[in-house]
Amino acid sequence: MKTMKQFLATDQQSWSLLLVRMALAIAIFPHGAQKALGLFGGYGFAGTLGFFQSMGMPVVLGTLVILAEFVGSIGLFAGIGTRFMAFALFVEMTGAMILGGHLHNGFFMNWYKMPNTGEGFEYFILVLGIALAVLIGGSGKFSVDNLISKKLK
Repeated sequence: MKTMKQFLATDQQSWSLLLVRMALAIAIFPHGAQKALGLFGGYGFAGTLGFFQSMGMPVVLGTLVILAEFVGSIGLFAGIGTRFMAFALFVEMTGAMILGGHLHNGFFMNWYKMPNTGEGFEYFILVLGIALAVLIGGSGKFSVDNLISKKLK
C-alpha cells in the first residue's frame, strides 16, 4: 500500500515536470470545455454525447471522454491526482487518435484547411509524449499531490 501512496502523491520538486504538466493542462482544457460546457464553439455535454452516440459510441464511454478532458485538465493544472489524470488523458487521446481516423490522415495537422484531408496524428504524438512524461515523473512543483505527500510522511 505504501508504494501506491508514493505513486499517487509524490514530492517531486521538478520545474520541468511543472512546465509539462501546465502545458498539457492548458492544451487540453479548451477541448474539455468545448465538450463539457459548450465553450469555444463546442456542443456542450448533451450535444457532445449526441455526437458521440451518432458515431456509435456508448454513453458511458462518451461521458468518460468528456470527463477525461475536462476534469483531467483541471486536475493536472492543480496537480491533483496528477498521474491518474495523465493516464486517463493518455488512454483517451490514444483512442481518439486510433478510432477517430487520424492515423489514416497522415502525420501532419491540416493547417491550411485542405479539403478532404482531415487532421493527422502530429498533435496526438505531442500530447501522448507529455502525458507519459507526467505519468512517469509526477506532478513537479506547486501541486496538491506534493502537499498530500508531505502529509503522508
